Amino acid sequence: MPPRIKEITRGFAPGIGSAGRVRLRTLSNLRWLAIAGQSAALFLVYFALGYSLPIAYCAVAIAVSAALNTLLALRYPPSHRLTNREATFYLAFDVLQLAALLYLTGGIANPFALMFVAPVVIAAATLNLGNVLILAFIAFASVSLIAIVHKPLPWPEGEALLLPQLYQAGIWTALVIGIGFTSVYAWRIASESARMSAGLAATQLALSREHRLAALGALATAAAHELGTPLGTIAVVARELERALPEGSAEAEDVRLLRAQAERCRAIIARLANPEEAMLGATARLPLGALLDDIAMPHRGEDLDIVVTVTPPSMSRSGGDNAQPQVWRAPELLHGLGNIIENAADFAQTLVAVTAGWDDQYLFIAVADDGPGFAPEIFEALGEPYITSRPGHHAVGDSDMGPSGLDKHEGMGLGFFIAKILLEQTGGEVKADNPASGGARVTIRWPRGVIDGTQPPAQLETS
Repeated sequence: MPPRIKEITRGFAPGIGSAGRVRLRTLSNLRWLAIAGQSAALFLVYFALGYSLPIAYCAVAIAVSAALNTLLALRYPPSHRLTNREATFYLAFDVLQLAALLYLTGGIANPFALMFVAPVVIAAATLNLGNVLILAFIAFASVSLIAIVHKPLPWPEGEALLLPQLYQAGIWTALVIGIGFTSVYAWRIASESARMSAGLAATQLALSREHRLAALGALATAAAHELGTPLGTIAVVARELERALPEGSAEAEDVRLLRAQAERCRAIIARLANPEEAMLGATARLPLGALLDDIAMPHRGEDLDIVVTVTPPSMSRSGGDNAQPQVWRAPELLHGLGNIIENAADFAQTLVAVTAGWDDQYLFIAVADDGPGFAPEIFEALGEPYITSRPGHHAVGDSDMGPSGLDKHEGMGLGFFIAKILLEQTGGEVKADNPASGGARVTIRWPRGVIDGTQPPAQLETS
C-alpha cells in the first residue's frame, strides 16, 4: 500500500495520536447539561418535595463541576481538541463528581445511579482501549464504594426506605453489567466505524490518483493540439530561410538545426496527441485481452508468470460474432483489476491465470493463483477493510490501530476492499472462492454494455 494511504488510515483509527477525537466544547456542553439536571433534581427534591438531604454539600459538588467548566473555558478555545489523557482525566472527574453526589443522596439506591453509564460510553466511543479500561475501572470502583458506604436516600421525614440486601446486590450487578456491556458495545461500534472510514478514505485517495492521471493525459493531448500549429509554422519558416541562405554558411546550418529540432518537437507532440501511442498510455477503449495484458504487465516478474486467456463464446451462443468486447479504460476499472491481480501475484507461487470471457448477457473476468488460497473462516468478512485474505498473514487488529502498529503490516487488508468498492462502482459483481484445483480465485461479472457499452461506466452512473 502506498505510504500516503497508510497515513490517511491512521487518522481515522479510534484514539490514535496525541490529539484525540473529542473537542473541549463537546465535553463542556455535556457537563453543563449534567450540572443543570443535577441542580434541577436537587431543587425539586429539597424544596418542592421537602425531603431532607445535605443540600450544602451537594451544592459544593455541583459548584466544583461548574468551576472546572469555567476554568477550561477561560484557558482553552472552544475548538481545542483534547488529548486522550486529558479527555480521560475530565471524564474521570465526571464519574467521581457523580459518585460524590450519589454518596450524599442514597448511593446506588438513587435512581440517578444509571448516569454512571454516560461518561464510560462517551470514552468508549472516542478514546482508545487503554483509556476506556481505566475509566471503566474508576466507574466500577465508585459504584462498589457507594454501594457499601453512603448517606440515606432522601425520603419523607419520619420514614425510611430500607431496600433488601439482595435487591441492592441486584442493583449493583445491573450497574456493573450495564457499564461493561454498553462500553464494550460502543467501543466495538466506534472501532468498526473508524476502520470503515479509514478504508473509504484509502479508496477515495486511490481513485483520486487515477483520476489525476487520466486528467493529466487529457491535458497532454490538449497541449499537443494547441502546440501543433505554432510548431508547424516554425518548421515552414525555417525551411524557407534554409532555402534563402547560401549553402554551407553558418546561418544555414543554424536554420537547419532549428528546423530539425522543430520537427522533433512535432513528432513528440504527435505521439502525445495519438491516444494509441501516448506516453501516459491510454486509448479510451481497448479490446478485452489487450486491456488485461496492459493491467497485468507491471506485475509480471522473472519468477512469476501471469497468463491472460480470453475465451470467446461458442458460435451457437454468440451468433457468429467472436470479436472481443471493447472495454473502457475507466480509472475505477484499471485500479480495481490492478489491485486484484497484484494481490494474486503477491501470494502466487509461480502462476497467476487471468481468464476472460463473455456471452450475450455478461462479461466476466477471473483471476486465479496457485498460492495458499483464502482462509475459509474469513469468507463472510472478505471485502471489509483490515481483513487479511490468506492464512499465515496477521490482520490489523484493534491493538494495532496506531502508528507503530500499522507500520508493522505491509498488507493491511485494504487492497481487496478497495478493489471491490471500485469494481462495484463500475457495475460489477465480485466473488471470491477457493477452486478445487487449489489456490484462490476472484471472479468479477458485469452485465453487457456496462463497461463495454457506448459510454464509460462513470457516465452510465451519472446519466
